Amino acid sequence: MLIAGYLLGSIPSGYLAGRWLAGLDIRREGSGSTGATNVLRVVGKGPALAVFLVDVLKGAAAVLLAKALLQPPGAPLLGTGTSVTDTGVVAAGLAALAGHIWPIWLNWKGGKAVATGLGVLLGLVPAVGMACFGIFLTVLSSTRLVSLASVVAAISLPLLMVGAHGMRLAYLALAVLTTLVVVLRHRSNIQRLRAGTEPRLGHAKPES
Repeated sequence: MLIAGYLLGSIPSGYLAGRWLAGLDIRREGSGSTGATNVLRVVGKGPALAVFLVDVLKGAAAVLLAKALLQPPGAPLLGTGTSVTDTGVVAAGLAALAGHIWPIWLNWKGGKAVATGLGVLLGLVPAVGMACFGIFLTVLSSTRLVSLASVVAAISLPLLMVGAHGMRLAYLALAVLTTLVVVLRHRSNIQRLRAGTEPRLGHAKPES
């Protein structure tokens, strides 16, 4: 199950979009990320949307597969406390994030886990996933800064998870770890935000 989660997460959608549609290595262009934002800046809107959707779906698929394998037939999808099912499903989601960030196919250099993290949340707790996506879109629409929207949504995640499920330990652990991963993966973006040099959508692409 964990291997399946990792392999789903490691599907290099951004890299393949760059190779197939533009004949380039997306890791050597723009920010160097294989995520949808870099694909948008380097390849275009259509490919970026396709990459975003694939990245969301692979995160959701890892979690839903784990639920199907671990959830007892006829049992509710959500219960109380921490269970083996909770731990296994969360572990599969984290494996998908690891696969996206460190894909074995690309010498361990992938994306920043925002879209795949959204997919994991949608598969695990749809209401929290939609709330995070709403925060992301709100910040993005007002600032046109994808990195800022991603970081703000990630920081909001633990609070949203506690509001939805209280101190359900496995889910809270996933929320905190996802927040840390997204923030750490955006270190260079945060430095540019502080310096006022982070490019907005529609402006010049960043170099890092």
